[in-house]
Amino acid sequence: MRKRAEDLRRDGKVIAVVPTMGYLHDGHLSLLRAARSRSDVVVLTLFVNPTQFGPSEDLSRYPRDEDGDLAKARSCGVDLAFCPDAGAMYPPGSQTFVEVRELQRPLCGESRPGHFVGVATVVTKLFHLTRPHLAFFGEKDFQQLAVIRRMTRDLDFGIEIVGMPIVREPDGLAMSSRNVYLSPEERAQALCLVRGLDAAETLLRAGERDAGALLGAARAPCEAAPSARIDYVALLDAEELTEIERVERPAVLAMAVFVGKTRLIDNRVLRP
Repeated sequence: MRKRAEDLRRDGKVIAVVPTMGYLHDGHLSLLRAARSRSDVVVLTLFVNPTQFGPSEDLSRYPRDEDGDLAKARSCGVDLAFCPDAGAMYPPGSQTFVEVRELQRPLCGESRPGHFVGVATVVTKLFHLTRPHLAFFGEKDFQQLAVIRRMTRDLDFGIEIVGMPIVREPDGLAMSSRNVYLSPEERAQALCLVRGLDAAETLLRAGERDAGALLGAARAPCEAAPSARIDYVALLDAEELTEIERVERPAVLAMAVFVGKTRLIDNRVLRP
């Protein structure tokens, strides 16, 4: 893959990469279409990265559909698909990892130790292999996007990181490959996340700036849903991901909630 990418660069082609773990939905396809509009060559990567899963997480049952993914990719004008296996990405004896020390600590970093080391490491390897000018990521994984942006800046990759808006189902649920795990009853209760975000934003627009009040509004729908269990609801500075007491500049309201056994995340940037 790297030699092909270097040849394309020598030919003056602008390369965009969209790293994914596959099981593509409309959120992923929005990234591919955006990449198509801004580049000469679009590279899709399909790799379920084992180093970002904890011992008790869903690596073995993570949904996979490579044939379907490739068909969807073709419909979006993808030029190249890179689908390595774990042995190719992590040869025996691998012991080098990438860490973004502070941004990885809160939110998912606290409840999923080691997760962002796995993310930063695999994205670094994918960047080296695909040699892109641009890389596209969804804003649903807000902390992941922040980690990748900081890593790219700190390590002088010279790659433009493009964040794309969350794509939602008609009823507001953020699209996720893990939504397939939800039973019909759980699927209905999963709307507690977006209802919580909506409630907090409505309160903000009414003039509330206190973090505690906004967090209470966000938590309430999830606390009322019988199948929901909150992992975290947090209000952080949108750039540094540090806790705040009042919303005086852009802040991210981030949520992770188990609905049944399925862990879902969502977020909203609140601007005073």
